[in-house]
Amino acid sequence: VQLQASGGGLVQPGGSLRLSCAASGFTLDYYAVAWFRQAPGKEREGVSCISEVDGSTAYTDSVKDRFATSRDKAKITVYLQMNNLKPEDAGTYYCALKGTLEYPGYCSTLGSPSEYHFWGQGTLVTVSS
Repeated sequence: VQLQASGGGLVQPGGSLRLSCAASGFTLDYYAVAWFRQAPGKEREGVSCISEVDGSTAYTDSVKDRFATSRDKAKITVYLQMNNLKPEDAGTYYCALKGTLEYPGYCSTLGSPSEYHFWGQGTLVTVSS
């Protein structure tokens, strides 16, 4: 059972990246999958969430209109398309799951990191000229 985050890298301000969070060993049917990021010296911050149950999404205000999260059920993968990247978007990005069969995960809000019970390893995003 594993979540594999990938797609980070170095990009100039205004550039784009697409992060992937691939699940292996299980399906995402009743989970919500979120992306969090953490910059050095800062707290982990929720960025986006997508519910595998109903497709609902949520974003932190600073990324609305720039980032978009989506899912590919066949590939059991969730994506985060990041456009018009800014230096303040830099950090290590993590994907995480919340929800159970009895209490499926939704994305009415991003929620706090403590609500997510399974985490992938991070992928580093650097935004610099």
